[in-house]
Amino acid sequence: MAPRVGCFLLAVLISASCKVVTSSDPMCTEKEANKTYNCENLGLREIPDTLPNTTEFLEFGFNFLPAIQNITFSRLINLIFLDLTRCQINWVHEDTFQNHHQLNTIVLTGNPLIFMAETSLTGPKLLKHLFLTQTGISSLEFIPVHNLENLESLHLGSNCISSINLPENFPTRNLKVLDFQNNAIHYISSKDINALEQATNLSLNFNGNDIKGIEPGAFNSKIFQSLKFGGSLNLSVILKGLQNSTIQSLWLGTFEDTDDQDLTSATFEGLCDMAVESINLQKHHFDGFSPSTFRCFTGLQELDLTAAHLKGLPSGIEGMNSLKKLVLNANSFDQLCQINAASFPSLTDLYVKGNRKKLDLGARCLEKLENLQKLDLSHSDIEASDCCNLQLKNLPHLQYLNLSYNEPLGLEDQAFKECPWLELLDLAFTHLRVKASQSPFQNLHLLRVLNLSHCLLDTSNRHLLEGLLDLRHLNVQGNHFQDGSISKTNLFQTVSSLEILILSSCDLLSIDQQAFHGLGKMSHLDLSHNSLTGDSMDALSPLKGIYLNLAANNIRIIPLHLLPTLSQQSTINLSHNPLDCTCSNIHFITWYKENLHKLEGSEETVCANPPPLRGVKLSDVKLSCGMTGMGIFFLVVFVFLLIILLIFSVKFLLRWKYQHI
Repeated sequence: MAPRVGCFLLAVLISASCKVVTSSDPMCTEKEANKTYNCENLGLREIPDTLPNTTEFLEFGFNFLPAIQNITFSRLINLIFLDLTRCQINWVHEDTFQNHHQLNTIVLTGNPLIFMAETSLTGPKLLKHLFLTQTGISSLEFIPVHNLENLESLHLGSNCISSINLPENFPTRNLKVLDFQNNAIHYISSKDINALEQATNLSLNFNGNDIKGIEPGAFNSKIFQSLKFGGSLNLSVILKGLQNSTIQSLWLGTFEDTDDQDLTSATFEGLCDMAVESINLQKHHFDGFSPSTFRCFTGLQELDLTAAHLKGLPSGIEGMNSLKKLVLNANSFDQLCQINAASFPSLTDLYVKGNRKKLDLGARCLEKLENLQKLDLSHSDIEASDCCNLQLKNLPHLQYLNLSYNEPLGLEDQAFKECPWLELLDLAFTHLRVKASQSPFQNLHLLRVLNLSHCLLDTSNRHLLEGLLDLRHLNVQGNHFQDGSISKTNLFQTVSSLEILILSSCDLLSIDQQAFHGLGKMSHLDLSHNSLTGDSMDALSPLKGIYLNLAANNIRIIPLHLLPTLSQQSTINLSHNPLDCTCSNIHFITWYKENLHKLEGSEETVCANPPPLRGVKLSDVKLSCGMTGMGIFFLVVFVFLLIILLIFSVKFLLRWKYQHI
């Protein structure tokens, strides 16, 4: 009984008082000290006085400024970027930005503009980007032309514009982007395009404008970086109107909600009289697809036929020796051989992603593509019991291969020996059945990135990663280790060149102290979403100067002897852990406050215990772990009682001894 009483008294004596120190956050969120602020959606009617005069980037959208004038932003003369999206602005008065000489971008998207003064944009000497999207503009005469000499992009989408006829003195010399998407433009005249002749490498966006007519010769001898006519119902009208033009990228795709006509060989006749490098025809239907359909495609370098309802490409296509990139995503091929790859011998990039049927890789379907460097076959329900040498025959220059999100693949010894130059291999969410005891990757000496996340790997196979001499980035997220532990001898010991290792969501309970020995080049380690405790940090002692993610684990207390291991890292995330905010963790809490510059996710790094502090940010907690006044009182009483007990005990012993003489 006495020891219990003593323990109780000591618990009372060494009691802790705790309190929470909170600070009220500023109204606007500071993203970069004294430079970048977000004041969006705060119901503001003026610029807060708390914003410093040095502010350069200001996001002020979704507030209330019915009119802006020269005093509205007069204090913030260092502004470079100003976003006023949906501030209910009706009036932009004279000289509003008169003193803002460094202003580069003005965003007025979603404001119901009634009036912009002729001199409203004077002042900024470097104004390059102006956003007037969804402002109700019906005529380009509405836009003030003063001080737009350096303008590079003008965004006028989702308005009521029916003509692209620019004001007479509108400066276009430096214009690079002119966006008219989702307006009411149906006809383009030569005069409209001639007004843009001073612009070089211009990108014009007419998406969502159902162009029904283009004046013959309007684009004659014109050069464009890109033209977009997405959603136009009659492509033959577009292509005939673009005759004798030079275009790097031509976007002719359609959308889900657009009534589309079937495309025939005749549709593309106008393409023969143009110089185009890249064409996008996504979501169109092709009627009577034949080799003649491609008669005018011979100069193309890139062709995108995403979701074009294709079941195969015709054999016998000729003249497409210049094509470098072919996109066939979201179509309905049964077998990879149905793309007739031999028709495109110069391909370097091939995408058959998200095939809508179970895709059979076949054998030797791509063997004519000796120059292929990038191949994406992800999300296509591919299944193969013996992958992947026969399927990838004669692809010696392949550098990027994506087989993620497919059905089970069986990997033999040296499964990718046909692709020795691979630098990136993505097998995420594809169940891998490694049949050989040796590594299926052992000949990939140049591989730098390997994604094996959620592959149901046999992580006990220590030879799995052998041969990857230059591997820098390894993702094994979502795989499981025997008994929830990474042992001293593990599959990572053979990849000493690793710089980034992702081990999140692996149900880890512990890590051996020597598990990461030999990984001295590591710079990023993600152990988040496991069940690790503070004791597992012993395994991190060989690692220095790394980004360490320990979020969402089971860390309650971090002992004093482990703090040096944390101190030697560059960035640490301990958020979403059930941290103990009592005196048993005082050393860690003290260290935490002293190293806030190293901590990531501090807003979500909160106390779980004791209950009064649950949910409080660790940085806001103050613990006093000494004896309180009440503790001192009980200590004096305890010592006094102890002395009395000692005196009586001595007397009792002396009396007992005297009686037994």
